[in-house]
Formats: sequence, structure tokens, C-alpha cells
Amino acid sequence: MKRLLFIIFLVSLSSQGQIYDPVQWTTSVEKVGKQEYSLITEAIIEEGWHLYSQKVPEDGPIPTQFTFKESPVFELLEGIQESEGVTEMDPVFKLEITYFESKAVFIQRVKVSGALPLRIKAKVEFMVCDAERCLPPITLPLEFIIVGPGGEAAILPAAISTDDSEEHAGKETVTSGSVEKIQTRDRDFFSIFVIAFFSGFAALLTPCVFPMLPLTVSYFTKQSKSRVKGISNAVIYGISIIVIYVLLGTLVTVLFGADSLNALSTNPWFNFIFFLLLVVFALSFLGAFELVLPASWGNKIDSKADKGGYIGIFFMALALAIVSFSCTGPIVGTLLVEAASKGGLAPVVGMAGFALAIALPFAIFAAFPGWMNSLPKSGGWLNTVKVFLGFLELALAFKFLSNADLVLQLHLLKREVFLAIWIAIFGALGLYLFGRIKLSHDAPSNAISVSRLSLGLLVITFTIYLIPGLWGAPLKLISGFPPPMNYSESPNGFGVAITGAEGVLETGLPEGAKFGPHNIVSFLDYKTGLAYAQKVGKPVLLDFTGHACVNCRKMEERVWSEPEVLEILKNEVVLISLYVDDKRELPENEQYVSETTGREIKSIGNKWSDFQIRHYQANAQPYYVLLDSEGNQLNEPSAYEPNIETYRLWLEEGLGSQE
Repeated sequence: MKRLLFIIFLVSLSSQGQIYDPVQWTTSVEKVGKQEYSLITEAIIEEGWHLYSQKVPEDGPIPTQFTFKESPVFELLEGIQESEGVTEMDPVFKLEITYFESKAVFIQRVKVSGALPLRIKAKVEFMVCDAERCLPPITLPLEFIIVGPGGEAAILPAAISTDDSEEHAGKETVTSGSVEKIQTRDRDFFSIFVIAFFSGFAALLTPCVFPMLPLTVSYFTKQSKSRVKGISNAVIYGISIIVIYVLLGTLVTVLFGADSLNALSTNPWFNFIFFLLLVVFALSFLGAFELVLPASWGNKIDSKADKGGYIGIFFMALALAIVSFSCTGPIVGTLLVEAASKGGLAPVVGMAGFALAIALPFAIFAAFPGWMNSLPKSGGWLNTVKVFLGFLELALAFKFLSNADLVLQLHLLKREVFLAIWIAIFGALGLYLFGRIKLSHDAPSNAISVSRLSLGLLVITFTIYLIPGLWGAPLKLISGFPPPMNYSESPNGFGVAITGAEGVLETGLPEGAKFGPHNIVSFLDYKTGLAYAQKVGKPVLLDFTGHACVNCRKMEERVWSEPEVLEILKNEVVLISLYVDDKRELPENEQYVSETTGREIKSIGNKWSDFQIRHYQANAQPYYVLLDSEGNQLNEPSAYEPNIETYRLWLEEGLGSQE
């Protein structure tokens, strides 16, 4: 009775709307004899959480339990062995209970009598708790694979998580969405850091920052009593720069909220505001005006810097940030806008990368002042760098305008228009680098340097590369930036008939379907698509996507376009694409409050986003799920996977499991 009441209490706690993912499960196989193997299950437990042992007293919590699917080709030997846990008095149950922290390992030995390869399936039921809450009992599938002549063992990297068990269309399903979501976010953070790091070097080469490098290093090396002290002060100066910019990124995250930033990336009005901001930044770099902070700010900071000591050094770094704002401000603003579109702690990560690139040279040149002689002298080239960045910011601005147009489905900035604008921008940049276009603040010059000529040739080459895109070329190098191919005046190029799976003409599309990327017949509603899949007896590829999702476009343009993948998508599955940023309102009688998040579901995009969170505990896109025609899940879902072969194998694995 106590256990039943406790479980009811757990369910009430877990329905508060937050998604918890404290345990990751992996399986592997180890050969221990001629026909004997150890089936190893490992649980990696998040800090602060614990997993209960297989043996707990009666009226205690739900123990960890394993169930193996019976088969005549293998025999279970002994019981399941588990690693050593922690045994102590539980304050809730008033019983001594054994549990695991950080990691738990469970081993079941089996004797194989059948032919190889062999797939052994099992289930694990378990409960996890922390100091404040417990999750309801969860059941997950496990899979062990033994392959190879002679019975070699194969390790199965099956990452399964506690948030992966939900009912889907009345059927039990299991996902590993949280694992892939984390992997995708890690990739996003890494790309943000790298882009920010190189942006920091670009900022270092602007007229506001570069001349400060020798002056600051000279100050630290000459004013300090010893070389070691000078290097120490320069390092502290660099660390102060990092702290200042990381605090800025943290401030942005705190003001908007880590989760809200991700929502901003698909909000058309914020995308439009971002577009205007980047245009202002671009015009500033091109010399139309200068963005400067109030002079009084700089004066106050300078007075603090005169105090000396570590505090004085910190204020010197702050003075650099303020004085150089006319050059660094547009870059920092652009990075924060781009990082905000990634959500989470991306602004903090971005500012850390940016600041590190600026801070490193100050510390390095203070340690090796002789290297300063190898630096180029300040001059007109610094302004060229600034103008170059201005053109890049102007091009990037139209990406945010395109996002707003895509989400609202206004069809004002179609693919051809977007590419025409980019061709004009980069063409003008090429002419500027060749000296054919001059701006008012450019230094007079009768010749251009070899480096400027080389950069100009690179820009013109890129511009020429863009031109065939006006006639339908895929332009894979920039996939994800222009609108998708199907958001175009001529989705297939001029004079090409539109056909989909098995030669289906547009006039013969099933009810509720449309041509999606690469003319794949696509449904935009789950129930409609599933009904069609049942009618034709095909499995379903559930595609959680977004109009403004860059990684979704990269998958469609770089992976889906490959013949071996496209053949599967066109002829072997029914594609259901659910756009989580579709802003069209639901009919009033279909609007509701989400039981998972507690949010009001008013738009079609809200509905599909809630559907993804409710059934798969994931909210990142792209996110792919393979189902049979009855809605049963065929294999583990997949997130952003740019490797073509890996994605193809994932499709084939799912399709093969229904045979």
C-alpha cells in the first residue's frame, strides 16, 4: 500500500512539465567461453540522482528489474550480477535500501546454442530519485547483438535514456531523443565557439583594437618592476577581457532565459528586429556613422584604471571594451543575435570564444615582446578589414529577414530573390577589394596588395558560384542559409515537370499531401499522413522540422538529396513533416493547455512542438522518427546527422526491423 501511494505521488510530481533525463543506458556483449557470453548493461547516472538496486525490501521503491525475451537459441545462466551500491536508511520508506550513484553495471551470462548473428532483446524497469523528487517507474527496451563466425562479440552503442518511454498513438514506444538532443546542442555550442573565436580575431584586426595591442603590451612590460610581473599583469588583463564579455553573454541569457532564447529564433518579429540590427551594424562598418558609447562612460572607467593593482587592470580591460565599441560592438551584437537563435547558454559560449581570441594576443606578446616586430604596421588595411566585415554583416542580415518570411509564409523573399541580393552584396565586395569601388573614409591608393587581390578573387569566385542557384542549382556549400529549394519561383529549375514518388504528378497527389524537398510527397498533418500510410501499407518517417531551422535545411539539401537516401524517402516511406514554428492559429475548439509544459497551445506549430515533447521528450529540430503504418516505433529516433552513410543505415535499420 505504501508503495502504491508513493507511485501516485511520483506521478503527480513528474507531471509538473519539466523533462528530466538523469540516466543513460548502454549495452555491450563480452565473450567469456566457447558458447557463453556476458550481456552487460551499464547505467550512467547524473550527479545528484540515484538508481535503486535489484533487491529492495518489501514496501520499498520499485527495484531495477530485467526481463529477457525467451528464445530456444540461448539460455540464461545464473542470476543478474550487479556492481556494488550504497546501502543506507531511506528517510521516505524508513528502510535500509541499496542504490547506485554515478554508475551501475548489470551482467547477465547466457549460453548460445543457435546460429550467429544473434539479437537478444530485453527490458529494464527502474526508478530514479534525487533529494527532491522521484520519477515514476520507467520501462525501456534493451538490445544485445552477437555477430561473426566463431561467435565474436559486438558492442552495441545503444544510448537509451530515462525520458525515452512514452505511449505513442496508444502503442508503447521508446526514444533516445535526449541523447541526440544533447549531441546536437553540443555541436551547436562548438560551432558557436569556433565562429566566435574567429570573429574575435577579426575584431582584433579593426582600427579600434589593433593599435591598442602594442601600446598595452608596452605598458605592461615597461611599467612593471620585472618581466615576470609584466607577463602576470598582461595575463590578468586578458582574463579580465574574457570575464567582461562572458558577463555580457550571461546577462543576455539571464534577461531572456535560456529556453526563451531558442523560442526567439523562430519568432518572426524578433527575426525582423535582428535583421534591422545587423543592417545598422553593417552600415556602421561601411562608414555611414559610428556606434559609440557615451564619452562619460570612458572617462569614469579611465579614472578607475588609474588606481593600479588588479582592480585597475580590470578597469583597463573594461576601458578597452568601451573605447573599441565602434568596431567590436557590431561584431558582438551579431554574435549575440546568432547565439540567441541557438538557445541555452550559447550567448555565454559565444562571448567566451570571442573574448579568448582578443585576450590571447595580449598575453602572448607580453610573454614574447620580440614577436611584436613581426606584426604589420597600422594603416589603411585595417579599414579594409572593417568594410569587409560590414559586407558580411549585411549578407547575414538577410538570413534573419528570410527566417521571418519563411515562418510567416509571406513568399516575399523567395530563394531567387535571396540569392540575387547575396550576388549583389558579394559582387560589390569583390569590386571594393579590387579597388573599383571606394568609400569616403578609404585612404587614397594607386595599387592593391597581393593579399587584397587574393581575397578579391576568392569573393568573386564565391559570387560566380551563387549564380547557377538562380536556375535551380542546389548550392550545397551554403545549404541552410538561402530559403529551401521548394520555397522558390521555380522549385525544380525552369522547364522541369514536377514529379514525386514513382512519377506522381502534382495533380495526382494524395489528399492532404504536397511536394516537399526534392519533390518528396509530404504530409503536414500527423493523422492524415498516418491514415495514408495505413492505406498504402508503408512505414512513416516522422520529420519534426521548422521553417527557420538551419540544420533541417542542411539535412534536406546535403543528405536527403543523395540518390541512395532520396530513393528511400520517395518510394519506401510516407513522409510526415511537422513544422514546429508554423504560426497559423488552430481553430478555437482545437486549442488547449499542454499537460506536459502547462503552456497554451494556440498555433499549429505549438501543437507539433507539444506533440514532440510529449511523445519523445525532445524539443530540438531536426528530429526523425520511423514508425510502422500503425504508429509503432521501428528503431531509435535520429537527430541532426550530416553523415550520409550513417543516416542511410539508420533508415535501413528501421525499415528492416518490420520484416
